[in-house]
Amino acid sequence: MTTPERDPHPTEDPTGPPVGRPVGEEPTAGQPRRSGLRNPERAVRGLGAGTLSLEALVLLLAIQPIRVVGGDLGGAAIGAVVALALAAVVLAGMMRRPWAWNAGTVLQGLLILGGLLHWSLFGLGIIFALVWAYALHVRRVILG
Repeated sequence: MTTPERDPHPTEDPTGPPVGRPVGEEPTAGQPRRSGLRNPERAVRGLGAGTLSLEALVLLLAIQPIRVVGGDLGGAAIGAVVALALAAVVLAGMMRRPWAWNAGTVLQGLLILGGLLHWSLFGLGIIFALVWAYALHVRRVILG
């Protein structure tokens, strides 16, 4: 009869303090909880930059399918989509600036207004506005 193998590095010690919290440091009711991230500001900036980068990529990749399936996407509409994608890339690189979050919100509104040029831009605007709202919520929760 063999005994089951034991993990030489257990993740929890039932007799010791919870893993991840130094001995003697218990959170009090008046203190905010730390996020557990080494650099929360950097993590939040990465979230915002990643969201805007993904938006720029989707906008650029959406031009041809919109032209083929949706029909009438003129030169002005294509120029607007490229300008919005370029603005998203520039903002993704400037997420260290505090105003970049507000500018990202304005960008979502401009994309929704792009729905006046083509209905699919309105749909993309709504989707990315919801994603951006979630990123803002995460930012507020992490940074307090």
